[in-house]
Amino acid sequence: MPAKPTACLALADGTLFYGKGFGAKGMRVAELCFNTAMTGYQEIMTDPSYAGQIVTFTFPHIGNTGVTPEDDETADPVAEGMIVKWDPTAPSNWRAAGDLVSWLEKTNRIGMGGVDTRRLTRAIRQQGAPHVALAHDPDGNFDIEALVKAARGFPGLVGLDLAKGVSCAHSYRWDEKRWAWPEGYTKRTGAAPKVVAIDYGAKRNI
Repeated sequence: MPAKPTACLALADGTLFYGKGFGAKGMRVAELCFNTAMTGYQEIMTDPSYAGQIVTFTFPHIGNTGVTPEDDETADPVAEGMIVKWDPTAPSNWRAAGDLVSWLEKTNRIGMGGVDTRRLTRAIRQQGAPHVALAHDPDGNFDIEALVKAARGFPGLVGLDLAKGVSCAHSYRWDEKRWAWPEGYTKRTGAAPKVVAIDYGAKRNI
């Protein structure tokens, strides 16, 4: 007998997807999008351009390289949650400083596995980025009517001032050089050109 689902994704049109929840508990309402990248799930989750969105990853192996602070594009995840095909695997990478599930719990982001992500991606392509509600409850108790209502009540991202939420609130000095093996990130020393950037959500690698 299959295990009771611990996560539910409700689309505004009433379509439901069930799976296994991980990361933080609770509910998130957002716009659903997809990403086909084979690597970089941590960079995607912390990319300011994904503010207000839940990301569907079409590549099945999510979590296999763990997480490391060096790969954060911003200090905290910006995407509201993630949808994956398989449950996140244990990290197997020498750079890993932690695992994906614990990182999502710590940063209060929800994940759901066990989903046919290609089917979900087709739905996104056919109808555009739908409004959704994603819930994670270890006991598997979901108020479906409330989830669909929440998804339908989401105002969407059009016209929102998303830059306000991802802009830098304080000035800072940047003296970090490109990542290089085996030292990682090192500090720049000596004279260098002076450049001023207004940070409305710049990614770290930029």
